[in-house]
Amino acid sequence: MAQRYGSAGSLKVSVLLMLLVMLVSGCSDKKSKQDSPGAYKVGLAFDVGGRGDKSFNDAAYNGLELARKNLGIKFEYIEPQGEGADREAALRQLASDPDTKLIIGVGLLFTDDITAIAKEFPDKKFACIDYNPQPGAKIPANLSGIVFEEKKGSFLAGAIAALKSSTGTIGFIGGMDSNIIRKFESGFAEGARYVKPDIKVISGFVGMTGSAFNDPAKGKELALGQYSRGADIIYQAAGASGLGVIEAARETGKLVICTDMDQEYLAPGRVLTSMTKAVDKSVLATIDDAMNNRFQGGKQRIFGLDGRYTDYVYNSSNSSLIDQSAHERVEKIRNGILGGEIKVQE
Repeated sequence: MAQRYGSAGSLKVSVLLMLLVMLVSGCSDKKSKQDSPGAYKVGLAFDVGGRGDKSFNDAAYNGLELARKNLGIKFEYIEPQGEGADREAALRQLASDPDTKLIIGVGLLFTDDITAIAKEFPDKKFACIDYNPQPGAKIPANLSGIVFEEKKGSFLAGAIAALKSSTGTIGFIGGMDSNIIRKFESGFAEGARYVKPDIKVISGFVGMTGSAFNDPAKGKELALGQYSRGADIIYQAAGASGLGVIEAARETGKLVICTDMDQEYLAPGRVLTSMTKAVDKSVLATIDDAMNNRFQGGKQRIFGLDGRYTDYVYNSSNSSLIDQSAHERVEKIRNGILGGEIKVQE
């Protein structure tokens, strides 16, 4: 016969169950994928926008999943709080786990914190996506800086925009005003003017802090302003804020060029192309190297146009927007950059 509890007994049981759940689940912003007890373990800290930004952070997470599937790793990740000011604490938490071998920080804002933590934990390996140290700064031997050729990829995006613009005016919207996002802006403008020297480029930035990558409302406001000033194509490099730019393109019937991942599915027929950075493949390659004694620490590792780690999207989804002659012109420009005939300084 089942045992019956009075109200006091029920309360005690409920409290005990609640405490047990809290102990098992831990903090809400820390999550794990435990597939094999003896598997190589990777820790990853997201930046502003976190998982679900449909951009940079999601690409990094996809890299973890690729590594789990192809290499058999297990992993743990930490979501940012607010503007992501807890980066140092997140990295330290991951590095303090004796089972974690490699710790990855997602985004340029991790640069200073991950450099310091790497020095503090010399027996661990670290990697930072879009690592952005001061010129001449020494990179710890156990830290690999993952970088892409944003300016060259943006040069191609600008060429596409100039080839397809019917108004002679195009726009750029960046997230946080920083030197890396300025590379997107300058590369885009240079590529556009390489194709059409007299084209007009309107630029704007969402803000000056990390939160600028997570403000879709501001992104949409800036985009609507640029469209109203005659821009028919806007290139956005704004993280989750870029979702607002995409929404503005959908509402106005204009075009947008996206970044990091192919985002055509967010606004079919409105996304001219996306300048892609294979963050997922770079995460997979870095984990593979760390597991097999090929880790490239103490320097920045470039994932560029060569091998198409930095690239642009041209497929069946946007071939109706980019005709064959335009595609052939862009490929000629790409080959010119790779061959050195066209100079694009990163």
